[in-house]
Amino acid sequence: MTRRTPLNEAHRKLGARMVDFVGWDMPVQYSSVIAEHEAVRTAVGLFDVSHMGEIEFAGPGALETVNRLISNDLARCQDGQAVYAGLLNDLGGFVDDVVAYRFSPERILICVNSSNREKDFAWMKARAEGVAPVDRGDDYAQIAVQGPKAVGLVQRLTQADLSKVGTYRFTEGEVAGVKSIISRTGYTGEDGFELYCATDDAVKLWDALLEAGQPDGVKPCGLGARDSLRTEMKYALYGNDIDDAHTALEAGLGWIVKLDKAGGFIGKDALVAQKAAGVPRKLVGFELTGAGIPRHGYPILKDGVRVGEVTSGTQGPTVKKPIGMGYVPANLATEGSTFDVEIRGRAVPAVVVKTPFLKKS
Repeated sequence: MTRRTPLNEAHRKLGARMVDFVGWDMPVQYSSVIAEHEAVRTAVGLFDVSHMGEIEFAGPGALETVNRLISNDLARCQDGQAVYAGLLNDLGGFVDDVVAYRFSPERILICVNSSNREKDFAWMKARAEGVAPVDRGDDYAQIAVQGPKAVGLVQRLTQADLSKVGTYRFTEGEVAGVKSIISRTGYTGEDGFELYCATDDAVKLWDALLEAGQPDGVKPCGLGARDSLRTEMKYALYGNDIDDAHTALEAGLGWIVKLDKAGGFIGKDALVAQKAAGVPRKLVGFELTGAGIPRHGYPILKDGVRVGEVTSGTQGPTVKKPIGMGYVPANLATEGSTFDVEIRGRAVPAVVVKTPFLKKS
């Protein structure tokens, strides 16, 4: 059965092209991917991300329970702070990548990927020691407001002082009269917020943002722009760039792994061993130096031998280059290393570059 977000009808009224995305009926684009991409880079774009899941831990011991499940360390955070983290299996691979919000030591909310909502909840429930998780995914809608004009747009609609909400911080307040969690996070490389509200209030909030954002050049944006924006920043996508067969160290996400935190976490022992032995393969960003566009699944070749494959790739609308990511042996992972990407039977040369592809000041 195909799922629909509370904004499904709003998307259709705006003429969105809808597609099936991991069982959800979602907008892939409204006008064009490039126009929506450029709106986020230069003005402000709105994304419906209500398909994401939310799992809550509430009660005494919530902080300690969650901290044993995630790779990052919420104990080092203050209330009102969020962290990007991994749920890792015993081998250090990804069950999922998540954002964990610390409201207090007795209330933690975890945002999980839409494709993993049920799996993550079952995984947490089976391993939680102390406080049991509660699936809150049907209670929340989520709208991402992203771009250089995003802060101004949201500030005009709320009395909360957003200048006090730093990156990966959040507050609670009304936006356009809608009670919301206002989180300074996102998946585009631009400033902005992810707004969580009750599902019944989603249309009111969406419409208010669209109306108030008209002077800013606001555009509703679909999955196509979301993908090209995150690729330019080398942000990993679960199921493409990270999965249960690749470790956090291989994915270049060692910074979300706190091996020294009190109490440890699932997957720690495997990562300690891999770090000591040497990481055998790494996720790199590359540019094609020949004609073509890299796509997920294309083989990566060295001297005609397959050594890896492309995990994500596109023609970057802002960087105006064919860019991609892929896992390669560690000896090919340094900046300037070269290999080929096989595109329709042709070996197209590529070079490993420093990422993110789009440098943000």
